[in-house]
Amino acid sequence: MSSELTSATAIARDVAAGSRTAVSVAEEFLARIAESDGEIHAFNTVMTDEALAQATAVDEAAAAGQDVGPLAGVPIALKDNMCTRGVRTTCSSKMLENWVPPYDAAVVEKLRAAGAVAVGKTNLDEFAMGSSTENSAFGPTRNPLDPSRVPGGSSGGSAAAVAAGFSAVSLGSDTGGSIRQPAALCGLVGVKPTYGAVSRYGLVAFASSLDQIGPFSRDVADAAAVFDVIAGHDGRDSTSIPEELPSMSDAVATSMADGIDGLRVGLVTELSGRGLDAFEPEVVTAGAAAADALAAAGAKVDEVSIPTAVAGLSAYYMIAPAEASSNLARYDGVRYGLRETGPNTASMMAASRTAGFGDEVKRRIMLGTYALSAGYYDAFYGKAQRIRTLMIQEFDQVYADFDVLISPTSPCVAFEFGAKADPLTMYYNDVCTIPSNLTGHPAMSVPFGLGAHGMPIGVQIMAPAMGEADMFRAAVALQAAAPQAGPETGASS
Repeated sequence: MSSELTSATAIARDVAAGSRTAVSVAEEFLARIAESDGEIHAFNTVMTDEALAQATAVDEAAAAGQDVGPLAGVPIALKDNMCTRGVRTTCSSKMLENWVPPYDAAVVEKLRAAGAVAVGKTNLDEFAMGSSTENSAFGPTRNPLDPSRVPGGSSGGSAAAVAAGFSAVSLGSDTGGSIRQPAALCGLVGVKPTYGAVSRYGLVAFASSLDQIGPFSRDVADAAAVFDVIAGHDGRDSTSIPEELPSMSDAVATSMADGIDGLRVGLVTELSGRGLDAFEPEVVTAGAAAADALAAAGAKVDEVSIPTAVAGLSAYYMIAPAEASSNLARYDGVRYGLRETGPNTASMMAASRTAGFGDEVKRRIMLGTYALSAGYYDAFYGKAQRIRTLMIQEFDQVYADFDVLISPTSPCVAFEFGAKADPLTMYYNDVCTIPSNLTGHPAMSVPFGLGAHGMPIGVQIMAPAMGEADMFRAAVALQAAAPQAGPETGASS
């Protein structure tokens, strides 16, 4: 499949110029979904009628000489934890299997206004809790590059949709690495924005102080184009940042034209994977090679130590389950969602939650409830929050001397189904990505070569809050130097 045919920026340019119609583009992508998603299972719901109606509206606006938006006719897939009016939003859980929201998420509103065409809702680990998309109540998603392996998670369906050519770009949510890790495992660009840069209005909450929405794409320019559309203040989200971010597309263009001379880059020692058995050797080598590539491109590169980074995994798995325990208490069988019968209210609620939640969700609810309980709050949740504060302080100190930091994104490439059945082994997939969620800083994954079994490796670029412009500049340089830029073909080629 030609990368030009699936490039979001190329599609938008062609539709605006009239050389392609939004309807013809939508039909091409929908045909790929119909042909190949039976094997991949990227989607929970394919929005065929809605997509064609939206594409028709774009074509009509173009024919009338109206501004059709920066993403005109671009097919986009939406993680199935983002509300879509009139289209079911399941969170890949039996609890919400038939729930149809009465409103759109803020990002969905912005995408529609920009001319993008939503082709479907993608599969995920239930309520975004997982790193492999094996925890979906509706079955796993397969990696289009090797269907015997996972696509990562929890946004595995969104990553697989782009890697397979089912959509030009997609949106995922990232609570502890759920955009960046599947991007790495599928050979894509994946971006977690600064906390508050993108509205969470209409995103079904997992851990409210950590969740952020961001894009998947095949290249950095497409990710920047989507970022520019979805970012910005929203009064409906109390955590939304009022300040405007500069254009990431402009940052990409500047980097392409002027390079990254003088950019200060730090390779984080604690996240480099050296000497750690859990990191595959090719992943460690790729991280070091990425640092060398940035130095060769003109950046000033040095190693840097952030001691609290190693405590991120432990702190996260106290804070995130605690917030999940609170957020998921609303699913009680009374107001909406699955409802089982029982002789009394307490029995009905217990039966509904038992039937509606999968094992991993139950595990995290119980862990979070325990961490918040009397007698254990200070010992567990309170201590985790103190580690989080110390981590923010250490990262801020480091960013006084560095513009961006880098590390591997995932300690391993895509693994086979069932290979990490032990929860603690699975949780370790997030060791490199979790710190940026705890600090609220932006981070992204860029493909950088191949590792074991010929599967892609991702390198993570981190930046201080609102530092996305330098992050995207570095990403352009890494993309240009990468041994292989990512999947050129997917399941449908």
